[in-house]
This record gives sequence, C-alpha cells and structure tokens, in this order.
Amino acid sequence: MSTSEHDYESLGLVAGLEIHQQLDTETKLFCDSPTTLREPDEAERTLRRFLHPTKSELGELDEAALEESRVDREFEYLAYDTTCLVEEDDEPPTEVDAEALAVAMQIAALLDMRVVDQVHVMRKLVIDGSNTSGFQRTMLLGQEGEIETSDGPVSIVDLMLEEESAQRVEEREDGVLYSLDRLGIPLVEIGTGPDIRSPQQAKEAAQRIGMLLRSTGKVKRGLGTIRQDVNVSIAEGARVEIKGVQDLATIDELVEYEVGRQAELVEIAEELRDRDASVGETTDVTAVFEETDSGVIGGALASGGRVTAVPLYGFDGLVGRELQPDRRLGTELSDHAKRHGAGGIFHTDELPAYGVTDEEVAALRDTVDAGENDAVAIVAAAPETAELAIDAVAGRAETAIEGVPEETRGANEDGTTRYLRPLPGAARMYPETDVPPVEPDPSEVETPELLTEKVDRYEAELGLDAGLAEQVAYGRRMPLFEEAIAAGIDPTLAATTLESTLTELRRDDIPVENLSEEQLLSVLFLVDGGDLAREGLTEVLSELAENPSLSAEEAIEAAGLGGVDESEVREIIAGVVERNADQVAEEGMAAFSGLMGECMAELRGKADGETVSSILREEIGKRS
Repeated sequence: MSTSEHDYESLGLVAGLEIHQQLDTETKLFCDSPTTLREPDEAERTLRRFLHPTKSELGELDEAALEESRVDREFEYLAYDTTCLVEEDDEPPTEVDAEALAVAMQIAALLDMRVVDQVHVMRKLVIDGSNTSGFQRTMLLGQEGEIETSDGPVSIVDLMLEEESAQRVEEREDGVLYSLDRLGIPLVEIGTGPDIRSPQQAKEAAQRIGMLLRSTGKVKRGLGTIRQDVNVSIAEGARVEIKGVQDLATIDELVEYEVGRQAELVEIAEELRDRDASVGETTDVTAVFEETDSGVIGGALASGGRVTAVPLYGFDGLVGRELQPDRRLGTELSDHAKRHGAGGIFHTDELPAYGVTDEEVAALRDTVDAGENDAVAIVAAAPETAELAIDAVAGRAETAIEGVPEETRGANEDGTTRYLRPLPGAARMYPETDVPPVEPDPSEVETPELLTEKVDRYEAELGLDAGLAEQVAYGRRMPLFEEAIAAGIDPTLAATTLESTLTELRRDDIPVENLSEEQLLSVLFLVDGGDLAREGLTEVLSELAENPSLSAEEAIEAAGLGGVDESEVREIIAGVVERNADQVAEEGMAAFSGLMGECMAELRGKADGETVSSILREEIGKRS
C-alpha cells in the first residue's frame, strides 16, 4: 500500500511525540563541568565499564535492559580535563543545577503546564553504555499542558528535566567508544498525549514545540541537540516507539511509513494464520554449505563459523514482502540477527543468489524439512553468534504470525526504521537517593516572549523587514542580537551582521564558530561608533575568526584598516580622480558610479561609503 492511499481515520492512527532538547546552561545538571562539547583527540584518558541490569524497587527486571545485557560488550569512555567525578561515576551528584531548573520552568510556562510541588530525582535503568553509572537521572517537573495545532489541541502529558547521555563515538566489534563531554548536559523531555491523528499534525506539533523551546533563548542549537521520538500505532497494530528523529521535516514521512509498515504486517499476519503457518526448530546446516561458492558463507566457515537455519512453515513469498521502501519482512528478521552480532541473514525468498546455488537451496530445504510453501532463513557466523542470531530470527518470525510487535525502533535518514530493542517498561525506574527533593517556585521566572511575537516586534519597533526579522528571531544568535540592541547598537547593523554577514563568511570557509560573543559585540560597537567603516566589517571579522586570540582593535590593525583620518581618505580619492581625469572631464558627475567602486576598492574598508561618496562628489565637482 502506498502512503498516499492511507486513510488514517479508518486505520485508527494514534501518535504521540517525545521531544528531547538540550539546554544551553553554563554547567551540567549535577556537577560544575561546562556544557561545551570537545573533540575526541582532546581526551586525556579513558575509562572502561561492563554494565549489567539491576532490579527495580519492586524486584522486577526490565525486558529491554535484559536483552541489552545478553550482548556482552565493553564500554570505553573518553575523559577530558573538564570531566568531573560525577560523570565518571566516582562520586555522588551535587544538587540540581539552578539555571537548568529555571529554564525548564520557563518551558513549562510556555507549554501551559502545571509545575509540580516537589521534584524527586529518579534513576532510569540504561545499560547500552550511554551512561557510566548504568542509569540516567530524571525528574518530573510539569504536567497537564497543551498546545494548539490546525487540527485541534494536543495535550502535553509531562515535562521531564534529565541528564543527557554520553556521545557515541565509535562502534567496535566487542563494544562501543563513548565521549563524556555530552554526558550530564541538562535536557528537557516533553511528552505529548496520544492525540495526534495524522502525519501532518505530528509535524506541526513538533514544530510548535520547537518554536516554544527556542523562545527561551536558552536551548542549544545544531545537529544532535534536539531529538524527537515518535510513538505510532494503528487500531490492529501495536505501539511502536521510533527513536532519534533529528530532522523535523521528516516526521510526517516517518509516521506515514510506520503506518504502512504496520498495515502490511497486519495483512501478513492474517495470511500466515490462514496458511496455518508456524516456526520450526533451529538447526545446524553447516554441512549443506561445505563446498559453497558464497563469499559471505564461505568466509564465515573459513573462520571456524557455522551456518544455522530455521524453517518458516507457510512463509513462502512473505519474507520478501515489502513493508517500507527497500525494507521487507526479511529485513526485520535480519535486524534481530544483527542485534546479536551477525552480519544479517539469507532467506529462500531471495535465494538462489549471493553465490548460493539452486542445489544448495534444495539441500537446505530437505535438511530442515521445508516444502514449496515454506521459507527458510539462515545465519552464517561464529558458532555462539550463529546460535543466538537464529534464535532471535525465529522469535521475530513467531511474532509475525501474531501481528505487530511492540518495540523500539531507530529512525533511518530516508524515513524508514529499523529494530533496536523491546519496548521498555516501568521496571527500569527507581528513586535516586543521593539528591534531595527540590521545591520549584514558578513565580521566580518570567514567561519568555514567543519567537512569533519577537518577529512582530522587530518589524514594528526596530524597523527590520519581515524576512530579516524572522531570520534573527529564529536564529541561534537571537540572544546576542537582543543584547546588542539593548546596548544601543543599530538594529539593522546588528541583524545583518549576525545573520547575513556571518552566513556569507561561513560559505567562504571562514571559521566563524571561533568568534566569541564578546568579539562580535566589540566589532559592532566599533562600527556603530564610527571607529570602523561598515565596509571593513567583513575583513575584521575574518581576521578575528582566523586569529581568535586578537581583540577587535588588534584585528583592525592586522587587517590594515586602522589609523586612517579624513585627510588621508581625501588624498586617496583625489588620486583616483586624477588617474581618471579624462573620463571626469568628458562625463562629469556621470563618472561617479565607476569611480566610487574604484575608491572603495583602494580604501579597502578604511572609510565608510557615505564619507567616500561625499568626498568623491567634491573632487569630481572641482574638475567638471
């Protein structure tokens, strides 16, 4: 079924969002480490951990954590000169960061939420290595909010304040390398109710929440700083949580594809039940492939591996059934095999191929007693991996007969998804005993001005055109723009510099990320005060970006723009007029436009255009 054919109402689409946004605070949530990201080569040392699941206070083990623990992996962490002992899990956390708490309360106000009377820190069991402690600290701050969309209101169920996970740097055969620079950055998690009924409404709700978050001026910007998880189900399907959606523009497509996947799985399940399908016993079929020409299988056997198989009775033709673009039921089986260390699977809906012959397929079917209406899936890997992987494939095939499994899936760049792990439950939460409760006071914080309101104000009060006003309001340097105009700097100068000029420099590969807010303000003050011509702004910013240790005044000197008074400017302009005396005599003031460009090029930003224009007109007038 193509996405354009979906009738979301009749399918019973229900969706909800979880928005995760890093806050731009000075320090981390539970220690004084800065929230600045570092390069891996700046690390001073490494730590190693093996993590194992623990029971909740009710004595229960979470299924997702239990599956994770079956994959035996070592986790290594890059530590820096700014890494604190809390991040290393070598000392208890400090109290909740006051700045993070204040920003979170502003967000609660923007979402029209009720702030709880007392905040208790909880531990959320996480053993994928993304936290050295094996858990993430999280706390409920707000409830019972709401946002508006064109298709009706969407409730906001909860607002959590929690610590960000460690950054995954490298996947290894026996584990994962993480970086501790991101671990502990304050993060808000916003959960909507299951009120979303179409892909378009999901996208609009996410965009609305994103706008509200940026209105605080205290959220981090850039790739990875905001992530959306999308919960999707249809009436005959199951709740599926899709993790790690980084681009708001893809949310509608992702929901469309997930609806299509579940609808296809429902149809497959109905057909499998009609066929009285079942999953057979897993079997070692290495002998079938002893003389194989398949590079994948032969390579595994040459390394001492095995080939394991599972007969899928009644599955013929359905394992290759497409669920999403370029993803089939066989791809889902393969995801489960990969989760246990295998490279993937082969199945008879796609064989003979990949060096596997007709004779080998026939022998395989005979070995596992599979008929023409049956399918067979195989895994070629190291002995233990092959056994674990084929068991996982068999388990996923059994759920295909039942319908759509509840699970957590990862978002791919093309809008499709892949299996990650079972859906986590409440058994992974338990109290944090090292941090005392906090009693937040919403009256201590002001509700921020919305970005949409800023755009209107920038147009009406500051005289910016609509496009520039929106660029500045929604841009990452909006707080700096506010600081600049509060200090009396011309709004148009500040806006065009922070948006247009810096964007042009970035396109020219100038490292504008090296420019500090203090340097940018200093340059704006110099231009606004007449100590630097606007025409020299680009050169000075380029000089500062390439040499960030310079002050704005030193950058002016380094760019050769300092120490030029009006008499020197007049002398340079007079020289240009002299060199073009014949043209001036013939054309008079009509020569102004061409000579203006020549004067500005020779002055190289040492004088502003208004001054140059005035002097040039005088000099031309003398010779006309």
